[in-house]
Amino acid sequence: MIAADGWMYTGSVRQLAALVVSLPAGRGSVTERKKTMVTLADARRVIAAAEKKAAEIGQPMNIAVADGGGNIVAHVRMDGAWIGSIDISQKKAYTSRAFDIATKDLATHSQSGGQFFGIHASNDGKIMIFAGGIPLKKDGKVVGAIGVSGGSGDQDHAVAEAGAAAF
Repeated sequence: MIAADGWMYTGSVRQLAALVVSLPAGRGSVTERKKTMVTLADARRVIAAAEKKAAEIGQPMNIAVADGGGNIVAHVRMDGAWIGSIDISQKKAYTSRAFDIATKDLATHSQSGGQFFGIHASNDGKIMIFAGGIPLKKDGKVVGAIGVSGGSGDQDHAVAEAGAAAF
């Protein structure tokens, strides 16, 4: 059996029921949880601001927003954006959240001879070490990230900054 906390449990159903009853009641109110997470409404607002910036510079982009666990909350592929950049935008969001750093800054430290050289090969290849990923913060705490791909590094970063500013 799988227990409420996700761990495998091998006891009786009665023992499992007693375990579940003993768990704390919830994780706070919905309002409290929203203070520490990226909601779909947040993700849509971030994407809309990023799309606006991408349109201003004339570069179609893929824009992904991840939650605190690095999981995608929302993604948009603008008309004309490269299909190959879908994966890259999502991985930039993941990378930025996984290490709580802009991918542009991580790239600086992951070059040959740098303290994080080779980091791109970690996490089953999900790490992107070029510009376009920025953490999203609430009350100074990282709760998600935006990842953008489809233009130059500078363009990707500028569009990600516009999205992050809307958060």
